[in-house]
Amino acid sequence: MSDAIIILTEEPLTAVDVANITDLYGPDDDVELVLLVPADTKRNLFVDVIDQLTMLDLPGALREMREKPDAETVRAEASEILATSLAVLESVGANATGAVAEGNAVASLVAKVGEMEARQAVVVTRPHAVADTFRQDWAHQAQRKLGLPVLHLYSDSGFIGDS
Repeated sequence: MSDAIIILTEEPLTAVDVANITDLYGPDDDVELVLLVPADTKRNLFVDVIDQLTMLDLPGALREMREKPDAETVRAEASEILATSLAVLESVGANATGAVAEGNAVASLVAKVGEMEARQAVVVTRPHAVADTFRQDWAHQAQRKLGLPVLHLYSDSGFIGDS
């Protein structure tokens, strides 16, 4: 029986992300990677704008205030992120499956970890200044609910979030 590692991501996984994830297990380990991409359409506009401003991304902050994608667009983007990420994982020979998670992203991660009796949970996000600072990011939330350490990686970097 294979061990499972559940991965929650909001961004398409890159080669750097895949290298960080596959370094979590050895070449002879029988590991199944299960990818979850949230299609949660709930947004906190204030927090999103602050995040963009802290990254000195004024155009991004303005976009956050103007654009509010509909649920269908968000689900289509999540499906695209899932397909791209699975392709990158499979290109390195990883045993990977995945799904678009409906509803709360953290609740979906916690449920999947329990369902599969996963050995580890990984959260891959871009930096979120407000949530990360106040420990309200997905990794911290999941860690509190699971009672286990959750690895928090920043997308396309070697940086590890503080969870």
